[in-house]
Amino acid sequence: MTSQVLVEKKKLEKPPFEIHYLGDRALRTPAKRVSRIDDEIRKLVREMLQTMYSADGIGLAAPQVAVNKQVIVIDCEPDNAANPPLVLINPTIIKSSAEISPFQEGCLSIPGVYMDVTRPDVVEVSFKDENGRPRTLRATELLGRAIQHELDHLNGVLFVDRVENQLALNEELAKHKFSPKAVKPIK
Repeated sequence: MTSQVLVEKKKLEKPPFEIHYLGDRALRTPAKRVSRIDDEIRKLVREMLQTMYSADGIGLAAPQVAVNKQVIVIDCEPDNAANPPLVLINPTIIKSSAEISPFQEGCLSIPGVYMDVTRPDVVEVSFKDENGRPRTLRATELLGRAIQHELDHLNGVLFVDRVENQLALNEELAKHKFSPKAVKPIK
């Protein structure tokens, strides 16, 4: 069955959603599980994809557009029309590797700020797709990192909360006019 949420991978002059930024309470509220996957959820997914492509992103979680639902969209190849986006509803990491690596991350909710974050190299995630089918996926490299980053959003965690170099982080945040007080470091 083909995806019911295919959208053209292009920038819209007026995307359906506004992306919320660091300091906004919507980003810190844990998202609620989706109880029914229906046309309303598929419409949300379509509009999230349109918003993500319009912002030149590769991932977007519903809390970033102030929708308190466990919905994530990811497309690590936004310039490849043949590669369909990934939709994860109620995702859970069921396994992660002991091997960890730092990698530079950025976020549509903190534009301009890019910092190293250490995460597991491999994750296995269970989720439902846009048709309500249960899925599991083993993800590495950019996709694995994007899944972990977006899943953090569902729990009210931002990548800056995981940055170890606080001094460099504070400088970057200040440079881009974000308050370091909005960061909630994870110990």
